[in-house]
Amino acid sequence: SPKPSLRLAVSPDEAAAALGVSRDYFDEHVISELRIVRRGRRILVALSELERWRDRSAARVGRTG
Repeated sequence: SPKPSLRLAVSPDEAAAALGVSRDYFDEHVISELRIVRRGRRILVALSELERWRDRSAARVGRTG
């Protein structure tokens, strides 16, 4: 069987879906905090950037206990 292709970056639509947020929310609140790759008109977001954003955002939430 063919191996699945390994993707290191995704489109903004895919990035929003991966984070479980709408594209509008992603554009308004998330993308400005990410390092992105531009290739002409195309924008790519590294999966590692999404993980970094998630980890930073989670760390901001106050923890009790």
